Amino acid sequence: MAEQRADAHIPTVIADELHIVYRVNGAKSGKGSATAALSRIMKRGEERGVRKVHAVRGVSFVAYRGEAIGLIGSNGSGKSTLLRAIAGLLPPEKGKVFTDGQPSLLGVNAALMNDLTGERNVILGGLAMGMTREQIKERYQGIVDFSGINEKGDFITLPMRTYSSGMAARLRFSIAAAKDHDVLMIDEALATGDRKFQKRSEDRIRELRKEAGTVFLVSHNNKSIRDTCNRVLWLERGELRMDGPTDEVLKEYEKFTGK
Repeated sequence: MAEQRADAHIPTVIADELHIVYRVNGAKSGKGSATAALSRIMKRGEERGVRKVHAVRGVSFVAYRGEAIGLIGSNGSGKSTLLRAIAGLLPPEKGKVFTDGQPSLLGVNAALMNDLTGERNVILGGLAMGMTREQIKERYQGIVDFSGINEKGDFITLPMRTYSSGMAARLRFSIAAAKDHDVLMIDEALATGDRKFQKRSEDRIRELRKEAGTVFLVSHNNKSIRDTCNRVLWLERGELRMDGPTDEVLKEYEKFTGK
């Protein structure tokens, strides 16, 4: 128990006054010299027609080993953007993100190779997540069984393009869940599949927490958040509105949304 308590005070992710800004080019294309075009590029959004979207505004928090943290908020509140910034996929406009180990981001839309079989995708996905071929071989059957995609046929030997969106999402989660992660970020992955698969996913998240990893979960399903997370970050319009124990934050959020 003493070792677990020590783990709980080891930071895995630190966000320090983090700002993320998207630049959207809404200007109509027009004629002009190469010099004028270069000038527009160098101004980086100052020219007319480039709109700045301030997606994350001054967010600060510290995540620790063994935590499962839910991210909630209205559509467009910055939840997915925050995960992408933690994963190192988006550069901060201002502020910093520090991570211990390599964060892994799992999204429902994460691309696997549609023309390859599920079997080949398990191998490639495992290698991409840092597993050795021996580890993949040892965990292969567990990944297939966890996903449940073979319950109604030998789908693992078929190309991914023959899968439903739910089957593909379950396989993605199963590949990611087969590895122990320092930081695993899940973007709406539990929204897919039937209740039986969601239960398996929730159980696996609890196992990852026990293994001293940190899990971030973006979900619009408050029950999934309650069942899997011990802490919640509530974002609205890119700002961190509340950070605290799951029940306390969800109670305030449900007052706010009227649900």
